[in-house]
Amino acid sequence: MRVLIAGGTSFVGHAIAQTAHEAGHEVTLINRGRTLHDLPAGVERLVGDRQGDLSALAGRSFDATIDTIAYRPRDVSSLAGALAGRGGRHVQISSISAYRPPTTAGATEEQCELWDEEDLDPEGPITGTTYGPLKAACERAAHRAFGTDTLFVRPTYVIGARDVTFRLPYWVVRATSGGAVAVPGPRANALQYVDARDLASFTVAQLDAGTTGAVHVAGPHPAPGYVESIERIVAHAGPPGARVVELDAQRVVAAGAADKFPLWGGPEDSTLMRLDSARAFGLGLRLRPLEESVDDVAAWWATQHAPAWWLESASERRLLEEG
Repeated sequence: MRVLIAGGTSFVGHAIAQTAHEAGHEVTLINRGRTLHDLPAGVERLVGDRQGDLSALAGRSFDATIDTIAYRPRDVSSLAGALAGRGGRHVQISSISAYRPPTTAGATEEQCELWDEEDLDPEGPITGTTYGPLKAACERAAHRAFGTDTLFVRPTYVIGARDVTFRLPYWVVRATSGGAVAVPGPRANALQYVDARDLASFTVAQLDAGTTGAVHVAGPHPAPGYVESIERIVAHAGPPGARVVELDAQRVVAAGAADKFPLWGGPEDSTLMRLDSARAFGLGLRLRPLEESVDDVAAWWATQHAPAWWLESASERRLLEEG
């Protein structure tokens, strides 16, 4: 199958491109050509920018297109315009953030509701508030441009090597430093995640199977606790004596440190972290152990540097001392 991937060199896109190539597909990427990659030589790379020139797609046709990086509706419409009906079956990598938080835990795809576009500026800043509605708007744009047979893959937090958000890497690196590891509670709050390689395997398998509609890729199910998940990371990657110290959530917020703890959803338990993924598992989703993702990140991190926004050790000590 001739597969076009919009993106394909960073994190989720890279994992999908690698998986599709290994599955025997003829893979072509189109992106801005700015990100170095180690994909096999057989993966074709076209240079193009959705905000400008996509002429590299002129006259090219594909059996399927996987869009991994649509953030605004115009991203979808510009790709559709350049393909002019030659893109084949369409797969959109979206997000569970496209959902309004369900009223109860354990919601299925049918029970979840997409954000509406009322008061949404499609050209406005992408923030924590607008990201989800913009993802929902991208899905609607894909329906209009590519038809109702589109497959929408909606992952939760994606983890693993090449994570440009540096979320799981923070916890892996912090665990290896040992000592008392500050983690905000409450312990019972849930966390769902998926390794990029498992997301990629699932996506390519569904492309091959011709699956359509929407499926959220959120695991494990039932969801483990956030604190429990960090404890697993510390136990696996930390030196002897490393331990988790649970912090009061409200005190973390009051200290202005809420954004310093990756993968944390805040003081309140979120129904978006307790989705029912029965459809995904029924379609063949398989999740590797968290510890395997931790090892993958640890190996990759040797060539990386910590971003400036990570919690500094002095700030962590103050939080721990304040109880």
